[in-house]
Amino acid sequence: MPTLPRLRGSLDIIPSPDGDRPGFVVRDPYRYTDAVLFIPAVWAAALACLDGGHTELDVQEVMTRRLGRLVFSSDVRAMVDTLQAQGFLETEEFAQRRDQKHAEFRAAASRDAVHAGSAYPATEEEARRFFAGFLEPASPEGLAPGALGIAAPHVSIEGGRACYSAAYSPLARHPELAGRTIVVLGTSHYGRPDTFGLTRKPFVTPLGRLAVDTRLVDWLEAHGGSAVASEDYCHAIEHSIEFQCLFLQQLLGSEARILPVLCGSFTQALQGGRPPESRSELARFFEALQEMAGREGSNLFWVLGIDLAHVGRRYGDPFAAVAGQGPMVQVADEDRRRIALVCDGDAAGFFELVAGNEDELNWCGFSALYAFLKALPGARGRLLRYEQWNIDPQSVVTFAGLQFSAET
Repeated sequence: MPTLPRLRGSLDIIPSPDGDRPGFVVRDPYRYTDAVLFIPAVWAAALACLDGGHTELDVQEVMTRRLGRLVFSSDVRAMVDTLQAQGFLETEEFAQRRDQKHAEFRAAASRDAVHAGSAYPATEEEARRFFAGFLEPASPEGLAPGALGIAAPHVSIEGGRACYSAAYSPLARHPELAGRTIVVLGTSHYGRPDTFGLTRKPFVTPLGRLAVDTRLVDWLEAHGGSAVASEDYCHAIEHSIEFQCLFLQQLLGSEARILPVLCGSFTQALQGGRPPESRSELARFFEALQEMAGREGSNLFWVLGIDLAHVGRRYGDPFAAVAGQGPMVQVADEDRRRIALVCDGDAAGFFELVAGNEDELNWCGFSALYAFLKALPGARGRLLRYEQWNIDPQSVVTFAGLQFSAET
């Protein structure tokens, strides 16, 4: 009997938010399919069998023992057929679906908003009113002299309201920033490690069309080496840059230009305890980014779309996390230690602190922050606001608003 296809490892499988329906919700963060499936808790063992090494009969036997009653092969086939039809299994049909999605993105004239209507309003009028509510009153201070950029969250816009406001409100007093290219370094949640995803496609949102500085994209492609991923499909689905674009459009209008860069994780560096630049491909990209920053100077303004720690059951911890309570008090202390090193421009110290425990706090903004520090070694930061937020009743995301200026 042939083995069953493997369940895709890139799926999101999270506990059901409905306490009356214990089980798991399965969705595809890559959006190769928009389907969302509910798997009853008792069938979790069947999902575990979809590892490429079990047959239909194996699953039938496992589930019969688990339920204490006969499970028919038709029940197993129904589950597998449903998963396969929605592209949740590693099959030839899924590979074709994936390749088609990638081809569609490469051929698209623009990068259209994918989170409008869910993370924020889908119409221009409602969206402008929504984002204006985050930015009033404008910061009386504006940006510090010699300001180079900011870091803002990419968490749920409502969940991160205060930090988004702290980071972006100062820009309201500086409309001249619309004349600069805004380099947006965002976390790549879905991209390959040790890569930097670029795209030339303008970002279209309910607030208009935000052009990409294709001259700088061309330059990074020519000088950034093999770490560059051109027309990275991850741009099509990633929210870490999309959210920043909306705030920029609200403040600066759509005449601004961006250079969107998705920063993949530095997994090998963290596991091996060696700085990312010990890999030649990353060293070359950091050198290119630093050279670009030096050549362009004040023509650039930097925006980082980052979150910090991810703690609790959703992220594999054996305990329920509650913002500001219990273990999260210690997490806050650790977050602030890391932030202090970032603000001091200490890239080496920052890496050592994060890598010392292989980043057990799951700082998804680490790679973007580190790339920024390597590109602008003279940058110094200031913490504007720090927060923790329960993304679900048992899991917490932490984030901050930062402002960066040239060392004086």
